[in-house]
Amino acid sequence: MPLFPRRLAAVVLSALALCAGLVAPSANAVVGGSLATPPSWLAAIGTPAFLIRPSGQFCGGVLVASDKVVTAAHCVSFLRQVPSLLSAVFGRADLSKKDGEAVRITKIWVHPGFRETSFQGETVEHNDVAVLTLARPVNRLPLPLIGRYGTYPPGANARVLGWGTTSERDLFNARLREATIPIAPDARCTKAYGRDAFEAKGMVCAGSPRADTCEFDSGGPLILEGRLAGLTSWAYGCARPGYPGVYTRLSAFTLPL
Repeated sequence: MPLFPRRLAAVVLSALALCAGLVAPSANAVVGGSLATPPSWLAAIGTPAFLIRPSGQFCGGVLVASDKVVTAAHCVSFLRQVPSLLSAVFGRADLSKKDGEAVRITKIWVHPGFRETSFQGETVEHNDVAVLTLARPVNRLPLPLIGRYGTYPPGANARVLGWGTTSERDLFNARLREATIPIAPDARCTKAYGRDAFEAKGMVCAGSPRADTCEFDSGGPLILEGRLAGLTSWAYGCARPGYPGVYTRLSAFTLPL
């Protein structure tokens, strides 16, 4: 078992949320990555109530229109009734700084089929996608979305970014990192997680023991050929042999943009 599994992050979040009268999300960082400069479209999603992370960050998000950010449903479903508690921060490489542009969230759309199950103690996220509406449009270049018929060729290189932990033992990273990871065949993911947990229709796997996403990277981008193809969603640990990270397969969803 990992020393800092994603479900433990959820326990910490839950304790904090109880103080705020909320139900908290689970979290999911770039293992084996390098320091990065935030692209125009990358957002750190968080709330001031989440005191254990700089800038209150607990997830990532991607600007896909001037006032729309796509993220993981499990990051924000607990705040659907109070979206104004959330903010999206653009242009901040180090979460301990105060630079960049912070924009309040006014509306949260969560996929109606979003649900959670479990795999060996890890939370499994199904239909894990949400759309956040910003309080105002931002003058930033959005990242194009993968098309409805977009493909995920096994072995193709994908790019991931996030402010999360750099290993299962690392609790404190606050610097943006990025890595290049390979897309895994659906058959490998089915073998690893089983058909009940891994649903190829709405999920895709990527990563290796050398590079993966981890805690507090949820909702961040999986980029293929310059397009937003997936969102960091869940996995069994971080960079574990035989257990690639699982991402929302965005080509399977029609979003209200």
